[in-house]
Amino acid sequence: MPAESRARPVPGAAAPERQVVAAAMAAAATAWLDSLTPRQTAVAQFGSPLLPGAEAERLKWFYTPTDHGGLAIRDQTPQQQSLAMQVVASGLSAAGFATVATVMGLENILDQVEGWRVHWGRERGRDPGLYWLRIFGRPGDSAWAWRFGGHHISLNNLVVAGRVVSTTPCFVGADPAETVLLGGALRPLHGLEQVARQLVSSLGPGQRQRALLHERAVSDIVSGNRPTVSDGDTMMHMQDLWRGRFADPALEELVDDIDRRAEEGSEYTPGDHAAVSISVPPKGLSARDMDACQRARLRQLLALYTGRAPQGLADAYEVHYAAESVLDEVHFGWAGATDAGRPHYYRVQGPQVLIEYDNTQRNANHAHSVWRDPTADFGLDVLAEHRSRTAH
Repeated sequence: MPAESRARPVPGAAAPERQVVAAAMAAAATAWLDSLTPRQTAVAQFGSPLLPGAEAERLKWFYTPTDHGGLAIRDQTPQQQSLAMQVVASGLSAAGFATVATVMGLENILDQVEGWRVHWGRERGRDPGLYWLRIFGRPGDSAWAWRFGGHHISLNNLVVAGRVVSTTPCFVGADPAETVLLGGALRPLHGLEQVARQLVSSLGPGQRQRALLHERAVSDIVSGNRPTVSDGDTMMHMQDLWRGRFADPALEELVDDIDRRAEEGSEYTPGDHAAVSISVPPKGLSARDMDACQRARLRQLLALYTGRAPQGLADAYEVHYAAESVLDEVHFGWAGATDAGRPHYYRVQGPQVLIEYDNTQRNANHAHSVWRDPTADFGLDVLAEHRSRTAH
């Protein structure tokens, strides 16, 4: 089957739309790479995703404050930082970029919330300069990719044959999820939580029973930072979400303690984790069993995640989920309390989408959200097809 028709990561997106986004990414990435010194380039640029060793690195992604791999923002000149952020913006809508930039700035607020004490084995534990950009291959090659990430951010993009073929996994978190402003509040992920709560609150007793994954919220997203998602996957624990182990026993103990307190807070047993595991077919309430208003709310929720993508691709996702038969295959599940300020988790899952959101830690003021495509994360199928064709 041709790569164009396999596991299409942007449902309904025409080739010109994907080409336009890919060209913008290539231009931005080239400008950034051209600005770097040889020493910086050695860190910033990795091998082609067509090479097994480079591909193994590309599939490593994180949302914890660990080394994400690449050249950190803090290790660049101001001009280079601007060019790096232009690469990031090329892979996001205007709203998506504003959200990502806000989350990066939250590191300053989190540092204050934690009393300026957390260090994670580095000079500053909560550092808005510790977000890393890495290019795989060369922009404009037949296959190349880029990754941007740091605490609570992971963006992963693949371009094959001049077209964007993958923009997932796409992770955005916020800690604190809500903080005070003069005359208001800062809530970067508020829409993701509000729309989902409106949807679950609109369900009738029978619908809610089918949507309920568990009476209590699981303490983190279930898919974790796995490169691929499979039937039966259960929540990954904190110890497995870092790039290797800590040399400092005190940090190992801290991670163990965070995980222990999270599990005690959720009161989850292995059986509870199994109950909210990723499954095929999906758990939860099917959209086909929702009324028109509920289906519209589900589409709105989907758009808040797919709307992170550049506008042309985001528009294509909206068209895709406007089809009644496509939406019928999407399921919505909820775990935990439905009132604001209490721990909760939800999942939206269909053949080409997996969305997870949790807000449980720090007294339900620390949110995680991820948008994935189980059939096309990292563009693995398209890349394998391209590798096969170019090898002959």
